[in-house]
Amino acid sequence: MAYTAKDFSNLIDMEGFSKTLLKNHFTLYQGYVTNTNKLMDLLTAMLKEGKVGTPQYAELKRRMGFEFNGMRLHEYYFGNLGGTRALDRASRLGKRLAEDFDSYEDWERDFKGTAMMRGIGWAILYQDNVTGNLFNQWINEHETGHPAGCIPVLVMDVFEHAFITDYGLKRADYIEAFFKNINWGVVEGRLKQAAYASSS
Repeated sequence: MAYTAKDFSNLIDMEGFSKTLLKNHFTLYQGYVTNTNKLMDLLTAMLKEGKVGTPQYAELKRRMGFEFNGMRLHEYYFGNLGGTRALDRASRLGKRLAEDFDSYEDWERDFKGTAMMRGIGWAILYQDNVTGNLFNQWINEHETGHPAGCIPVLVMDVFEHAFITDYGLKRADYIEAFFKNINWGVVEGRLKQAAYASSS
């Protein structure tokens, strides 16, 4: 079943993000969707032709992680934008951040510090799928560095294409704009409630 690019045009005119930057970013995201579908078709054809033991098949399998995660991470990223309100500190998410980081302020400092690391990649707030704990993680490439089974709760694109059109090399200014536009309702909706310690 082919993937279809989601429509994030509701983000156009979002404060701190130019129409040019967003439209370019949407085009890049569409490329990941297109390439994911192409790879799936190629891999299916090679499987039917009995070419699973070939170097070409292996390379396409490796590439699949990059394209698929490029598609999915952009969907998380665009999906958690478009908000206009600050996080309600009394909400379930607000309480969890204060619990796991000692305070919301400490979490925000840690997330922004993660996003400011040298390099290109992603800053992601994860929920541990075993303990339920929240933690921030840096991801270099789309497909490497993800903690196994953990749930992305808040995703921030820190590749240069996400900000250089509007902010040049001033990544800190982009991070501030990102924080002003987080849709905390979506982020909280990603938080899972379960008896983590008893599951295995």
